[in-house]
Amino acid sequence: MPRHTRARHRATTALAAAGLIGGLSLTACQGAGVTPNAAAAERSRPATTSATAAAPTATKPTQPTQPAPSRAALDRLATASFNISDGLEVGVGMPISVTFKHPIPAAERADVERLLKVTADPGVTGGWAWIKDRNLNDGQRVDFRPKAYWKPGTKVSLQAGPGISRTFTVARSLVATVDVRTHRMTVVKDGAANQTIPITAGAPGMDTWNGTMVVSDKERSVMMDSRTVGYGDSYLGRYNYAVHLTTSGTYLHENPKANTYGGHRNVTHGCIGLANDGTARRFFEQVIPGDVVRVTGSKDEVVAGNGYGDWNVPWSTWLGLSAL
Repeated sequence: MPRHTRARHRATTALAAAGLIGGLSLTACQGAGVTPNAAAAERSRPATTSATAAAPTATKPTQPTQPAPSRAALDRLATASFNISDGLEVGVGMPISVTFKHPIPAAERADVERLLKVTADPGVTGGWAWIKDRNLNDGQRVDFRPKAYWKPGTKVSLQAGPGISRTFTVARSLVATVDVRTHRMTVVKDGAANQTIPITAGAPGMDTWNGTMVVSDKERSVMMDSRTVGYGDSYLGRYNYAVHLTTSGTYLHENPKANTYGGHRNVTHGCIGLANDGTARRFFEQVIPGDVVRVTGSKDEVVAGNGYGDWNVPWSTWLGLSAL
């Protein structure tokens, strides 16, 4: 069965976590089928101090005089959306993502980016990158991520121009690695592997995305309709304990088929299925937005703009996607 890559699907449920990327409430499992932009992979340059959140004890180098922010840049930020809110606790993989109502022309992106300041305690090396969001136009999304995952306990602040600020905390580390070849998921929490869970992933031709995904939100129950992702009348119904991973419709959720095929065979339409004997519920209860789900052994890699696929971009390439 061929893979499908529709640009946008009908949403049938609201996001569970306020402030997350607006286009992520897609409700149907979908396999892979989008490849990264090869041209972007050739761009790279060294990090700049404006793209680095310095450690509190570090001596700051002398900064060149920056031009005054333009009125247009300030206006763009005044109507922008941010995926973080004050007091939010997130997992170690959560990027900071800013989306705009209208595309920012290439000539104006540096002005906007200069107004975005990230500080972290403890300090990190990080950078901004202009990402092509799956459901938006080029120039409508810019993300910040560290070079490596945030450390648990990190306090992070974003200043977006003179009037907008957000502060959040990295709660703890949870990284789940799904091997579609062995049909197993290993959960590592705060550095210790504490679970190995049988799973069933996407069947051949509907393969689960490969690479690193980040939990955007989760829902106790989600209505999934195969017609919204181009799979005809394959399924229509509610699926419980749904952890949302990509804009294209990838979830990790309870699936009765995992009772039989979990640990043995991949039979889904692209989602990752867990048994309904309490396995899915237990995983659901410990997951928060920003937790990391890595898929290995599959085919096409999830791109940066398909949910929070930022970690699939090599660091040198990421730096080249800054406008500064």
